[in-house]
Amino acid sequence: MAFAKPSLTVRSRLQRWQQVRTWARLIREAESLWHVDVRELKRLGALELAELLREVPVGQRSRVNRWLTRYAVSTRLPCRESVDNRG
Repeated sequence: MAFAKPSLTVRSRLQRWQQVRTWARLIREAESLWHVDVRELKRLGALELAELLREVPVGQRSRVNRWLTRYAVSTRLPCRESVDNRG
């Protein structure tokens, strides 16, 4: 019995899901450094978090935010909708 290859849309959706989850996990790891009582680690964690926040593509931010909610971290990314509503 031969298995059909997953369609391009299924593959692209899976890849996008993996990217979004990875962004959220990296942010969670950077944020967890805030709870260490070592000043240098906190500084490095803040720098890493700031860099990650700049790198997350705008189109994926709302989905990353959903993962951040599931990971119970306090960081949230401004989404395209919230940026548009500020004006």
